[in-house]
Amino acid sequence: MNSIELTNTYVTPTYNRIPVVFEKAEGYYIYDQDGKKYLDFTAGIGVNSLGYHHPDWVEATQKQLSQLQHISNLYYTEPSAQVAEKLCLHTGMQHVLFVNSGAESNEIAIKVARKYGHEQSPDKHKILTLSNSFHGRTVTTLSATGQDAFHKYFDPFTEGFDFIKTNNIDDLHQKVDQHVCAIMIEIVQGEGGVVPLESDFIQEIADVCKQKDILLIIDEVQTGIGRTGKLFAYEYYGLQPDIVTSAKGLGNGLPIGAAILGEKVKDVLEPGDHGSTFGGNPVVTAGANVVLETLTPAFLEKVHENSLYLIEKLEALDEVEEVTGLGLMVGITFKQATAKEVLSKAKEEGVLFLTAKDKLRLLPPLIIDKAAIDEAVNCLDKVLKKEEAEVLK
Repeated sequence: MNSIELTNTYVTPTYNRIPVVFEKAEGYYIYDQDGKKYLDFTAGIGVNSLGYHHPDWVEATQKQLSQLQHISNLYYTEPSAQVAEKLCLHTGMQHVLFVNSGAESNEIAIKVARKYGHEQSPDKHKILTLSNSFHGRTVTTLSATGQDAFHKYFDPFTEGFDFIKTNNIDDLHQKVDQHVCAIMIEIVQGEGGVVPLESDFIQEIADVCKQKDILLIIDEVQTGIGRTGKLFAYEYYGLQPDIVTSAKGLGNGLPIGAAILGEKVKDVLEPGDHGSTFGGNPVVTAGANVVLETLTPAFLEKVHENSLYLIEKLEALDEVEEVTGLGLMVGITFKQATAKEVLSKAKEEGVLFLTAKDKLRLLPPLIIDKAAIDEAVNCLDKVLKKEEAEVLK
């Protein structure tokens, strides 16, 4: 059997996989087993922030792998200590707890918030999130996700969550009561359709949290690590969250998650309150150090410039109805074509995209340049014109 047949036979089918087997990659291009070349505007769903085969990242991870691949959190290692320092110094936060994924990072945020609330009152345990949000696929992070489609089959879900109508300030005030210990938001709702929150709504949430001693948790699993042109998207709004969750782009392809804790909650968790066998793994954090060192102010400014160029080019296409998002996290609605149709046809043309709800989603590696953007947009233009011609027949 070939790789597709083996996978379909032996791997649990939780994904509708596209029938292509990838073998190698370089920069922002990836190659299948037949040698076909694809321009990658998915970055492994926002993970491969430095693209493929980045020389410094490869050198750092290979060097660490040859020295010490794992030892557990019963001991100290240099790479994880360095990543924690970098994250804290940039954000003004105080502590980092390493895990292995975005969902796990959000689980940490929830545990910290619940314990913080419990220390004030046994009844202060409710966490508010937003309608249309997405925070992970564990039972608890599904419970925190504000989409009914995810609240099926796995009952009973974790209690203690309620949902504010997104961008509705009146509903925010109605939902906040003496039981609320935290409000958890995404600056851009990625899985919800690449929808940025309105700035006045974000600011009102921050003000309410400050006034009522409610923790502000910002889920930056998809928006963080340079994706929007800042290290974290909340920086656009002058916020100082109590907890920030990160994953995806921090590892550049290796599994990592990080819950970054501010002054108010830095000492909430004590030995025994949480553990992670692989959290802060030295190989993974050796690579994460390179990611953070690469994301200099000049690099992030280039991400911002390229995002403006990309959006300008997309909005100029006749068949594009709307472009949403922030930085290199982009959603596209078409006038006639469906996102799934466009994704399929673009793949045939050698460009890889994603979807989010009814939108085409673009999460390219942060290293893309204007030439790559032109190639991707020209592909979209070609596909959309073909779709339009077929409709007119």
